[in-house]
Amino acid sequence: RKAFNHELSKLFSEMWNMDVNRLMPGKDYTIDLQGKAGAAQQGDSAVQDNAARHLFHNVNEECLKSIKTFATFISLLDNYETSTGTAEVVTPEEIVENNCFLDAILATEVMKLAHEYLLKKKLAKPNLADFKDQLYDIWFQLYARKEGDRPDSCGFEHVFVGETRRGKQILGLHNWVQFYLQEKRNQIDYKGYIAQKNKTKPDKDDQVLSIQFSWKGSVKPVGSTFIGVSPEFEFALYTIIFLLSEERVTHQAVKIEGYELQIVVYRHGHHIGTAYPVLLSTSSE
Repeated sequence: RKAFNHELSKLFSEMWNMDVNRLMPGKDYTIDLQGKAGAAQQGDSAVQDNAARHLFHNVNEECLKSIKTFATFISLLDNYETSTGTAEVVTPEEIVENNCFLDAILATEVMKLAHEYLLKKKLAKPNLADFKDQLYDIWFQLYARKEGDRPDSCGFEHVFVGETRRGKQILGLHNWVQFYLQEKRNQIDYKGYIAQKNKTKPDKDDQVLSIQFSWKGSVKPVGSTFIGVSPEFEFALYTIIFLLSEERVTHQAVKIEGYELQIVVYRHGHHIGTAYPVLLSTSSE
């Protein structure tokens, strides 16, 4: 197991503490963990369902509508064709929506702190408009998931919206807001939680979870996600780890607010391929 990166742990904990838009468990939303997920393989069409009810018992939608970063984020979720291999068409309206979202997150303390840190490391441009262009390129620039194919994907779509491959495999979908909204439309079926090796069950206040679910006819055996955090927090975290490393796959072990995590980021050229947290352990053990 890798040693924890203390510099990033300190930075990300600071961001966690200044994430004023984050929703609070038990107050702004409630989750219902139910049963532990059974064994499953990627591509299974049927697995045992150990959770009859939704994962999200309730979410205060007023927060999602009234907090600008959530509202602009949600407007992006319907902009993508989830099937890989189907070329994405980006309309002028969607470009406007992407920019509104970036403007909203760049106004937050979390992203300001991320920008300052990246400036110190000489990994970002000082001018905010240039930094925004850099973020646009990393997250929204389209690319082909397979060599030589039509541009069918981008970092944002993969991480936050989710994609399917040949109707057999779920790719990405590591965002709790998208999960909640898909669940509300009965598009996602939560199958149960994945417990940590030495812990019987996650806590309903845990803000990082490993879960199993099906979506559009495929099963994701293990998907991990932050719960309740703001879009800017995830954006800041993944962008920093992406820019700090040239490797195709980066695993950064960090401690954030009592969670021991590995943040995993894949690069696709100059763009994010995927990014997600892996829970190593929580302080409630």
